[in-house]
Amino acid sequence: MNWVSKLFKKKNKVAIVRLEGTIAPSMTFGAGLNDVSVSKTIEKAFSFRKLSAVVLIINSPGGSPAQSSLIAARIKRLAKKNKTHVLAFCEDVAASGGYWLACAADEIFADENTIIGSIGVISSGFGFHELIERQGIERRVYTSGEDKSILDPFRPQKQADIKKLKKLQGQIHENFISHVKLSRGEKIKSEDIFSGEFWLANEALNKGLIDGVGHLEDVISNRFGDTCKLIKVSSKKSFFGRLTGSIYNSLIETVANKINLSRYGL
Repeated sequence: MNWVSKLFKKKNKVAIVRLEGTIAPSMTFGAGLNDVSVSKTIEKAFSFRKLSAVVLIINSPGGSPAQSSLIAARIKRLAKKNKTHVLAFCEDVAASGGYWLACAADEIFADENTIIGSIGVISSGFGFHELIERQGIERRVYTSGEDKSILDPFRPQKQADIKKLKKLQGQIHENFISHVKLSRGEKIKSEDIFSGEFWLANEALNKGLIDGVGHLEDVISNRFGDTCKLIKVSSKKSFFGRLTGSIYNSLIETVANKINLSRYGL
């Protein structure tokens, strides 16, 4: 091969996007994994010419179903528009909303110790009505609309409120199931994956939740060759954003991640 052909020879390129942390709405300084915080990064990843694939590195215990849906929809929309293959590689955990994100990819891989699944919906909170009564505190709430103060933690639970919450959870769960079925299709080998349970990678593979147990470098090398260029994509922040964001994130995201990861023993 002469120098001219070498010069114009197409080189394999793979853009890598990291999606990590609890999925939550945008905060003051951008804390949380959400559509606003990752939109520019995702769009940049799909903007490279002659791209062999986009890789998603996912490490998330889940969070907001709406933000999970928005991020996944953005990925699928850009993949279709640019006719780009998408691979997901899961690290410690891709559960609940984290797995929702993984299903935006054409193929999903994981380490053998990765926790996968948790296709379900959870709501939790505390009840303080007895505590404030013992302290002699009177709760005063004024609303227009009989359901405006539904699930008020400072009032006793109402069965009607719980019924309404369960209905919402059921609808979100159905949306989650539809998303997984649309993504995984005939790869799904067991209907029990929709129970909210989670598994390690090998069992997840047997159930059709993932396509393989393996690591990014090995899979990319085998598929695109050792000369494939890996481009790590991240969004740039201003100095003030990096300074304030790091302080804010360390407080908010650490607590949120600890709470969510504890559900999976991590």
